[in-house]
Amino acid sequence: MAGCSVKHNTFTQTPHRLLLQQPVATPNPTLAVPAQFQGKIIYRIQPRNNEKVIALTIDDGPWPKTTLQMLRILQENHVKATFFLVGQALKQHPEIAKQEVAQGHAIGNHTWHHWYRQMDEATVKNEIERTTDLIYQITKVKTFLFRPPGGFLNNGLAAYAKSHNYTVIMWSLTSADTDRHAKPQAFVNNVLKGAKPGAIILMHDGGGDRQRTVQALPEIISKLKQQGYRFVTIPELLQMKAKG
Repeated sequence: MAGCSVKHNTFTQTPHRLLLQQPVATPNPTLAVPAQFQGKIIYRIQPRNNEKVIALTIDDGPWPKTTLQMLRILQENHVKATFFLVGQALKQHPEIAKQEVAQGHAIGNHTWHHWYRQMDEATVKNEIERTTDLIYQITKVKTFLFRPPGGFLNNGLAAYAKSHNYTVIMWSLTSADTDRHAKPQAFVNNVLKGAKPGAIILMHDGGGDRQRTVQALPEIISKLKQQGYRFVTIPELLQMKAKG
């Protein structure tokens, strides 16, 4: 599978000087998933009447500096995204996750270690539930959105998630921003050429140097808005489909 292609086992970076912004919204403590999507794998949602809605999802954080820069861009452009959090990164940077929720973004589970390998049931349970528990402890949000690292569906993680009523959120469109050799404009072009109503876009704020992603994000938002797209979170996208 594409995406999350850079393996990484540590989320330590040098301290940053960016200041956290004050919360600007009261978060909803639940990320409700309609019953029809519980225990399912979702790549894309076909909206009613082909409405031009699109979901931006951001993986591997929270990450110092990069996530804050992306949060600032999203806020300036009145865009809500869905962040899939890695447990060990969340443990190191809890204040950034609190800001994500305070600004109205949705959050999901991206395991504790971001491992790709085959895992036994006890390890799988720990990877998922330890992260879910910490997300709730820090943000007071109970999430049942799950994304397996690298999009791998056969290492035990997705099976556990489905059996425990998580909704496994994949993607239909990747910016390919883990390509170490590509320039920011390539990420923009990748998204624009593949954009469709109900698409789920994959980008990253952590797991490596994501400055090129930061550089690409404003143009991605601007160009999609020019094409008539409206950004929604994953829970909003699912709820729209359920009501339709």
